[in-house]
Formats: sequence, C-alpha cells, structure tokens
Amino acid sequence: MPYRRTETVVRRLAARHDAIVAAAQALAADGGMAAVQIAAVAAHAGIAAGTVYRYFPSKTELVAALVDALSAREIGAIGRAADAAPGPLSALAAAIATFAARALAHRTLAWAVIAEPVDADVDAMRLTYRRALAAAFEARVRNAVVAGHLPEQDGTLAAAAIIGALAEGLIGPLAPKTSNPTEARDAVQTLTLLTLRALGVVDAHARGLVVQTVLPDAEKDAA
Repeated sequence: MPYRRTETVVRRLAARHDAIVAAAQALAADGGMAAVQIAAVAAHAGIAAGTVYRYFPSKTELVAALVDALSAREIGAIGRAADAAPGPLSALAAAIATFAARALAHRTLAWAVIAEPVDADVDAMRLTYRRALAAAFEARVRNAVVAGHLPEQDGTLAAAAIIGALAEGLIGPLAPKTSNPTEARDAVQTLTLLTLRALGVVDAHARGLVVQTVLPDAEKDAA
C-alpha cells in the first residue's frame, strides 16, 4: 500500500517550503538577487543546506519560487487597490500608486525582481512577473478607455511604458534616493501624476485623482 502523507506532514512540509522562500526574500530585500544563494538561504532559515536542496534542487528553482511568490503578492495588492476604487480611472490611478508605493518602500527587492542584472535563466523567470504586471496595468488602461476616460491608445504599449516610468523613476539607478516618508510620498504622487498625464488625463483631473488616491501602508502590507 503506497505511503500517504498525513495532513500534519503536508502542513509541515508546506511551512518549511514557505520558510525557505521567506528567507530568500529577506536576503533579496537586503542584497538583491545576487544574495540569494543556497548556503545563505539555509543559514538565514536556520536549516541545513541539504534541506534546502530537498525542496529546491537548484538555485534557479528557488529563485523561480521566490519570483512566483512576489508576483502573486504584488499583483494581488494592485488588484485589491484597483477593485476598491469607485471607477475605471480612479482604479488605474490606485493601481499605479500602489505599485509605486510598494516598490519605493522595498527598493532593493523591487529592483531585484524587475531589472537587476542577472543571468539569463533568472531573467527569463522574472519576465513572467513583468508580463503579469503589465497585464494588470493594461486591463486597467483598457477599462478606462472603454469607459471614455482615456483617449484610444495601445494598451499593451501603455502598460509597458507605465512600468518603465515607475521603475526608472523610483527604483532605478537614476532615481533620487530618499528615506524620508514625506519625500517618498511626494515621489509616488509625482510619478503617478506624470503617468496619468502621459495616458491622456487632463492636468486638473489628474491632480484630483492623485490627491484622492489612498496610498497603501506598503511596509505593513509587504511584510
């Protein structure tokens, strides 16, 4: 009779899996994707490297799990913020501001999963996240276009441009560095305003949307 894992065993295995991914995330948040090494992850999780290998036979598989977890978390946060907004255009503004605030609150981690120089295998995995992120923005742009709040435009191109503007403006090498909460909030609002203007929202309306958008408690939500 084949061995069947009990619910207790399944929960324990899942918890260990999640603890390893959490350790990888903590290292990436501090030192970028280059810091995600099997030995370092094992040490951070308080387990043997061999245990990590039982769950993830290679660093590539561990990074894939990390990117999947972060993708689900970030796409979920964007979706919840947009769904709570009262209309298509405010939903787009909320999605943009939420991504921006969360990325700025965790700059190193955001850069690690979007644009940090990495090897080809890891970059291919991150592309899945970027595509999911682009799809989330594209859906909101298209909804606003259909509702007549934005001029007709290429939603795919617009979504890619949104990600590019936010990533370079907030977490890229050219982005101003700040740890001041007021300056961080101003940066998020400035980039959100810039993006809405670029999509075709008139200045006065764009400013009103930015003022009305509730920025998330990114530090708490990303924990």
